[in-house]
Amino acid sequence: MLVGYARVSTEEQNEARQIKALQEQGAEKIFTDKRSGKNIDRKALKEMLDYVREGDTVITESISRIARSTRDLLSIIDLLNHKKVNFISIKERIDTTTPQGKFMLTVFAAMAELERENILQRQKEGIEIAKEQGKYKGKPPIRVDYKAFAAIYTRWKGNEITAVQAMKSLGLKPNTFYRRVKEYEQKREADI
Repeated sequence: MLVGYARVSTEEQNEARQIKALQEQGAEKIFTDKRSGKNIDRKALKEMLDYVREGDTVITESISRIARSTRDLLSIIDLLNHKKVNFISIKERIDTTTPQGKFMLTVFAAMAELERENILQRQKEGIEIAKEQGKYKGKPPIRVDYKAFAAIYTRWKGNEITAVQAMKSLGLKPNTFYRRVKEYEQKREADI
């Protein structure tokens, strides 16, 4: 089955042009979102992803209609591949039912990965230069009063409070809280 997906960013925008293009390509069922493509938390997109079955093909007017970021696009394509569903983008002429289409999608993915690596490399180089100039000192460590932490930890381990309550009491985010728990437990073990 050829399943279409159309998206416009707001209620005021009209998706008629996209729907016409999908119908001209033979889409038998079309899912439409009137929501920004900045993330993949869209009702019709989720419904379409749940709806498609092995052997189906998802068709969209352009890649930007299904996803605005390469990461989201690749995540959606990965999900479709896992379900053995093909993907066609009319504008970019990507058709994963063909070897050339699969290749082009791989090229898009490789380019995205390369760009991400380049960004990280430039960031690292910039930080090194800033450190040499004394302008970058890094993120200051979060100071924790270990007496207060020990009291909260004991209450948490004794099931008097939840982890969320413990984090709130200490003013810590989950990652920092659990890292401090690990450090605290290692310190206690070393002291024994």
